[in-house]
Amino acid sequence: MMNTQVASREMFLNDLVNQCGKLGATNNESSAYGWQHLRDAATQYVLSSSFPTVKDEEWRFTDLSAVLQIPFHIPQSNQSTVKLADIIMPVKNKADLPLRLVFVNGFYAPDLSTVESSVFPNLPIDFYAGNLSNVPEKYQGRISDVLSKHRQQTEVFTALNTAGLTDSAVVFVPANMSIDLPIHLLFLTAPGASPTMSQPHCLVIAEPGSNVTLVEDYATIGNVAAFTNAVTDVVVGENATVNHVRLQREGGEVVHIGKSAIEQSRNSRYTCHAISLGGKISRHNLEVFQRGEATETTLNGLSVAFGEQLSDTHSLIDFNHPHGTSRQLHKCIVGNKARAVFNGKVFVRKAAQLTDAGQLSRNLLLSPRARVDTKPQLEIVADNVKCSHGATVSQLEDDELFYLQSRGLDLEKSRYLLIDAFAAEMLNQLPILGVAKMLSTCVAIQG
Repeated sequence: MMNTQVASREMFLNDLVNQCGKLGATNNESSAYGWQHLRDAATQYVLSSSFPTVKDEEWRFTDLSAVLQIPFHIPQSNQSTVKLADIIMPVKNKADLPLRLVFVNGFYAPDLSTVESSVFPNLPIDFYAGNLSNVPEKYQGRISDVLSKHRQQTEVFTALNTAGLTDSAVVFVPANMSIDLPIHLLFLTAPGASPTMSQPHCLVIAEPGSNVTLVEDYATIGNVAAFTNAVTDVVVGENATVNHVRLQREGGEVVHIGKSAIEQSRNSRYTCHAISLGGKISRHNLEVFQRGEATETTLNGLSVAFGEQLSDTHSLIDFNHPHGTSRQLHKCIVGNKARAVFNGKVFVRKAAQLTDAGQLSRNLLLSPRARVDTKPQLEIVADNVKCSHGATVSQLEDDELFYLQSRGLDLEKSRYLLIDAFAAEMLNQLPILGVAKMLSTCVAIQG
């Protein structure tokens, strides 16, 4: 039986790798960058790796065995017929997110995007938001340097994304430039004749002294089986500021695995608001690496899981230089028979003296069968630091429900109000008010 299971895992990865190879042969968006060696190295890593199981420490709460039973297909070309009217935006008023970059099944959709200078003539001329094939030549060397770091793979799904790398969303903010409008990076999965697997890639480079706000958004057209394997690289230059909203709101039959790799240079500021609402199985790996002293890192997370959803967040903040600060608050709202997982690691290396790091996991269970596994984790080698962590798990209090009902609210509205209050601490910090209002409605409906 075990040999059969191993063979099934190997066949699953081999099939996807073969599809990635065909994709690279038929699409040459990245040929100008000479990345075939990068794809080849990633392919070899995948073929020499094993598919994660619950016996692996990093995956012991997240069972992916059901994924092996679905023959996913990676689209080889952009044949989508998605129209703007088919897309449910994360805001009621589209003017709240006017600057939009859309990819469908991993392929750039210029007809759905609004980043062209003719639409927004007042954007700085050196600012770039688009896909790889249209990147100005003066930026191509910088982009190659960043993406070449994927040559050293350490994780099978990130390697699989690199093995199929033919295009990417690219946001390049030159030095000392501030982009006032938030940039909406929308990655859609559209149904095909068979279950679709898409591998979107996103690259954001904020050069020294720059400032930018991003909304990285994952959604599906219809409620169909699909697999999203996403990778995002964010480079925050010296004294630069990046506000990053990551929104996962895919359909209930989707498996979503995402990787966000952040590099912070000296005196930089990075804030991430990671909101997970959708997917049958959702996993987000968020890793922040300190590349200079006096960095500021803020990680806010909200996972909402109902039915039989599984929402898993693994985060890492790696301090390698002195005077760094971080604040992390992750909340989970779990109902029915759903399950949430949070594993938050903070590494403070010996050189990272005078680090100030705080981490808190707060969880709300709404039913007796709901479950959360939370593990805040500090590993400190430096001897002059200020670090703290903690976790709480609670339920809706009967006396609070009784109080609201005594004021005229029925039980359902009382529950909604308390759930909304629990989520509001996270949602009210979002940099786009329209997104916060829409998400608040979604959380209340699910609760």
